Amino acid sequence: MRAVRRLRCGAALGLGALLLTGCASTQEPEVQRVATAFENSGGEPGARCDLLTPKALAALEQNQSQACSDAIGQLPLNGGAVRSVQVWGGDAQVELSGDTLFLTETHAGWKVTAAACKPNTDAPYDCEVEAG
Repeated sequence: MRAVRRLRCGAALGLGALLLTGCASTQEPEVQRVATAFENSGGEPGARCDLLTPKALAALEQNQSQACSDAIGQLPLNGGAVRSVQVWGGDAQVELSGDTLFLTETHAGWKVTAAACKPNTDAPYDCEVEAG
């Protein structure tokens, strides 16, 4: 009897994981679109700034001592080809050949919480743009 319960629980957990993975994979194209639009140096600065969370936007403007639309062109956003997109529930990471970005899902869609991120030995990443 216990073997049957374990099998049912295992099957239920496996199905739950499959559903979560399936939901995450459906989000990947939108996450990738937002990340690459933010990194696009030819994009309209105001539209790129609109892709930041309010906290990331405020932190960027405070750190740069200027409006985001003026500061965004001066950031080391190296973009490049998409290497990977990972989605975990309402959070995501996009690795590009020249940058790593972190995003979160908001009521207004996916928004960038951190960008211009480089791996760091003392912490997971050191980011030029990040929500404080």
